[in-house]
Amino acid sequence: MEKLPIAVQVYSVREEAAADFDSTMRALAEMGYDGVELAGLYGKSPQEIRHSLDKWGLQAVSAHVPYEEFVKDLEGTVETYRAIGCPFIAVPYLGGERWYGGSKYQETLSYLAVIAEKCKEAGMQLLYHNHDFEFSKTQDGAYQLDAFYAASETAGLATELDLCWVKVGGADPVEYLGKYSGRCPVVHVKDFIREDGVVLVALGDGELGVSDVVAQAVKSGTQYLVVEQDDHKHGTPMENMKKSIECLKGLS
Repeated sequence: MEKLPIAVQVYSVREEAAADFDSTMRALAEMGYDGVELAGLYGKSPQEIRHSLDKWGLQAVSAHVPYEEFVKDLEGTVETYRAIGCPFIAVPYLGGERWYGGSKYQETLSYLAVIAEKCKEAGMQLLYHNHDFEFSKTQDGAYQLDAFYAASETAGLATELDLCWVKVGGADPVEYLGKYSGRCPVVHVKDFIREDGVVLVALGDGELGVSDVVAQAVKSGTQYLVVEQDDHKHGTPMENMKKSIECLKGLS
């Protein structure tokens, strides 16, 4: 199987990064990660972030940036992540009035096109990261996420499929990756078990089916795999990041 570059969503190790960003980046690099996806700057300047990543040989693959930050300062926000060197930038969430059926949904779709164009001008591509609620159905019986992507395709918005939430939402992650072939440059690989609800675990310890989804990601043109584990009921953040990359590196 072709080996894709592997990054960490820094939110997975947010307490460690907040306490000592540089040492955390070093530890991730030593585990074998190729890059990171940012979720905030931990009080550092874009130049400081880039210096730390460059020092440890890590690529700034992407960044999760709330929609509201673009609304507040579009040019400044895009410039921040251009300066860090991110080829991708992702809106991590849209909810309430801004999501499908909400009072500001059409307004949000229109402004996402503006954000996407500004990102393109800066040499980046805009993505959207899903959870499971987007798999509610439209009146036509389609997934709301599909309706959203259909409406935003001409705006240049690509996917950042979170495969855990795809499966929890009721879809098949392998089929869904195939459906968005050519439009899923960054993919979140996140494993889970059902233990009084959804509990996130290190890759290989749950029901995602890591080998199958990675094989399909390769076929679908994915450029980067991002390991994300929002919380750590079983194991510590750094232990789970090490276990997850060992799982991915061990795939044949």
